[in-house]
Amino acid sequence: MGLFSSGFSGRRRPDTPGLPPGQYLTESFPVLSAGPTPRVTHEEWQFTIETEDGLQHRWSWDELMALPIADVTTDIHCVTSWSKFGTGWRGVSLDTLFDGIETSAGFTMAYSYGGYTTNVPLADLMGGKAWVAFEFDGKPLEPEHGGPARLLVPHLYFWKSAKWVRGIRMMENDEPGFWEQNGYHMYGDPWREQRYW
Repeated sequence: MGLFSSGFSGRRRPDTPGLPPGQYLTESFPVLSAGPTPRVTHEEWQFTIETEDGLQHRWSWDELMALPIADVTTDIHCVTSWSKFGTGWRGVSLDTLFDGIETSAGFTMAYSYGGYTTNVPLADLMGGKAWVAFEFDGKPLEPEHGGPARLLVPHLYFWKSAKWVRGIRMMENDEPGFWEQNGYHMYGDPWREQRYW
C-alpha cells in the first residue's frame, strides 16, 4: 500500500494551457511512496548503468558531482491527477551518463534503493529528456522526495521518475516494473492519459 502526504488540494481548470487531461494544479508537492523512505548517505550512494551484456559503469556521489550539472525548469504530472508547473531542479543529464556507453538495447529498467523499479524506453532518457536530479527548488532533494538523487523524466507520469535511484539496467525487451506489474501503463504519457492498462 502506498504512503501519501497531505497536499492533495487543487482544482481542475480545463482551460489551463499546459495542463494534461484529467489533471489539476497544485502548489504543494505531495509525497507518494510505495513503501518506507530509504535513508542513503552521499558516502554510500552509487549509480550504475548496466548494459545488456552485463558491463557496468559506476559513479560515486563525488564523481556525479564532478560531471556537468544542468538547471532544469519543468512541469511534473502525477498519475493521481495532480500537476505542478514550473518546478526547478538541478541534476546530471542522462545524455552525459550514457556518453561512451555502447548498447543496442531499446529499453531500460530504473531501480532504486528500497527495491522500487520502473521501465522506461531508452529513447525517453536521451536527447535532454531525463536527469539524475539531486536538488529541488534550490535545496538538496529531501529523502521523502527521493533524495539524495532521483530520476527525473518529466514528460511521463511521475512514477517513472524513480525516487532514490541507484541505477539503470539495459534490456532488449520491455518488462514491467513495480507499478506496471500492478496495473499501471507500460509507458505513462500524461497527454494520452496512459494511467493504467
